Amino acid sequence: MFVKISNRVKRKQFVLELLQIQKFSKVFEIKHYVAISLGIVSFSYFVAQLFGQTIPNIVWSFFKDFSGAVVLATVFLFALIWLMKFRPHNRPKNYSIVVFDIYGKESKIDGVRTEFKTHDVAWSFMKQYKSAYPLHNFALVSDTPKSSKRTIFRYI
Repeated sequence: MFVKISNRVKRKQFVLELLQIQKFSKVFEIKHYVAISLGIVSFSYFVAQLFGQTIPNIVWSFFKDFSGAVVLATVFLFALIWLMKFRPHNRPKNYSIVVFDIYGKESKIDGVRTEFKTHDVAWSFMKQYKSAYPLHNFALVSDTPKSSKRTIFRYI
């Protein structure tokens, strides 16, 4: 009887071992690996699509539009600055040449034309007078509409 019990025990132990091996062998079956590897591959493909194409395309289109807006705003800003800086000024209609002697006092020289309509002509005459009368200084002045005093444009 002892032998029979030991055989039964051995059989039960063997059956249990077989069941454990079968359970353990189910872990090593190929279908489990196929399912896991398909999950990993599909998740990897999803992540690669998301970070490789979808997100960069969204970000790229945003920055492309944003950079276009920045360029357009910069152009308008420079145009506005240019218009404000170079707006038409009220130029004087008459220019005068004022003669100063050696001591810096205003004086008059006979035969010197002092009234002009354009800046360039007055400047040209002033340079000619300076070479003809080196001991005198000359100032190109005009009355500006916004000021009560005369404005000196050039002085030689």
